Amino acid sequence: MSAPRLYLITPAIAETRAFIAPFEAALAAGDVACVLLRTAEAVVVPRLAPIAQRRGIACLVDDPRLAASSDCDGVHVHGVGAALEAALATMKPQRIVGVGDLVSRDDAMSAGEAGVDYLMFGAPDKARDFAEIRERIAWWAEIFNPSCVGYARSLDEVAPLARAGADFVALCELAWDDPHGPAAGVEAAQRALNAAREPAA
Repeated sequence: MSAPRLYLITPAIAETRAFIAPFEAALAAGDVACVLLRTAEAVVVPRLAPIAQRRGIACLVDDPRLAASSDCDGVHVHGVGAALEAALATMKPQRIVGVGDLVSRDDAMSAGEAGVDYLMFGAPDKARDFAEIRERIAWWAEIFNPSCVGYARSLDEVAPLARAGADFVALCELAWDDPHGPAAGVEAAQRALNAAREPAA
């Protein structure tokens, strides 16, 4: 199995001018595979997506309408249902479709069977018990093929998610709220991922 990589989730973005420098620094600070831009503003994507894409980092948005009208690499959909079905119909196979906010194992299996590229367990705005997130990661990784992303709310959660079988570990507050800046937060998470490759004590 390949080593887990980082998945960076931005805070809600309405204006890009002050965000570009910390965004670039965060992307350069670790092995970031994907970034999710949380915005409903059409002007944000053409200003930020190329910064990630030049580094070979996939850039997604969480608004299906914005994804359809922009040059991003795909969309992150919240929950199963009509929005996910529409995203799969309009974006696959050319672009990435991921899904989060899965409230049950049945939802996860339905999303996987529908053909999503990844499932995310945990999310920035919806606190869930970490033990439950880790259990869902381990369950999914053992049985199913689509990639799984585990959301780490704190640095202490990064290595356990990786060891449970997450293909990607997602960061939001952990990076952007770091007192030394987002690059320091990403670097710390990368060190934790590197440590997860070592046998547990």
